[in-house]
Amino acid sequence: GPGSYTVGTMSERFDCHYCRDPLHGKKYVQKEGRHCCVKCFEKFCANTCMECKKPIGADSKELHFKNRYWHDNCFRCFKCYTSLVNEPFMLRENNKVWCSNCTATEDAPRCKGCFKPIIAGDQNVEYKKMVWHKDCFTCSQCKQVIGSGSFFPKGDEFYCVSCHEHKFAKTCAKCKNPITSGGLTYQEQPWHSECFICSNCKKQLGGKRFTAVEDQFYCVECYKECVAKKCAGCKNPITGFGRGTSVVNYEDESWHDYCFKCTKCARGLANKRFVCHNGKIYCAECPKRL
Repeated sequence: GPGSYTVGTMSERFDCHYCRDPLHGKKYVQKEGRHCCVKCFEKFCANTCMECKKPIGADSKELHFKNRYWHDNCFRCFKCYTSLVNEPFMLRENNKVWCSNCTATEDAPRCKGCFKPIIAGDQNVEYKKMVWHKDCFTCSQCKQVIGSGSFFPKGDEFYCVSCHEHKFAKTCAKCKNPITSGGLTYQEQPWHSECFICSNCKKQLGGKRFTAVEDQFYCVECYKECVAKKCAGCKNPITGFGRGTSVVNYEDESWHDYCFKCTKCARGLANKRFVCHNGKIYCAECPKRL
């Protein structure tokens, strides 16, 4: 206890400073030069225990720290009730004392999943100032542990790669599988680059010129060779690319616009009157000269 008072037994006539009862043959307490009986000491002089709020009597063991006082059996951890006599401790809010283990646990960050503390040595995952135990960081869809693997955040939810692909990724118009990276769009439909290919030679068409024919795609070379009509004039494919994008059709035959001309005078007849005689095309004037 504090060294500012002592306890003794009077052998000579002496009275209590407070109640004036004789102290001869009785236990007394001497504090700050005054003598008092045990009863008056507890009433007027004793320190109050911070835990139980009762006076700390002359016969009790007293512990003190920074002008705060406790009975020795009241000096226990607020959390786990372990005695802190001769043990390290922390004085926290409301003058409560905590052992070092409970202090470390209380101050530890809380897992976003289970809300339990993450203490030193626990494996954890951190993302945007939030933290989880490694086994608590799970996919919002399949509930499997993501741990330290790859994931996709969506608002307050997190998805593993597989669930994110099936739930959010665009689906290829051809193979119907998710497009996880790259890809292209044609007529507002998404495609894998490896799925958007020439129907004939199977080369990828991304970034290249192509022609669509009845839901089939062809590169320029395959379209010329396999699909395009042949010009009745020059016998070359009519592709619609480059020169001669306009086409003239007449009785199941087709011409480049620049090949559709008078057989006799070679005048261009696209969008002009013409005459067909013995399978040949003439301008309106030349048949009169035949």
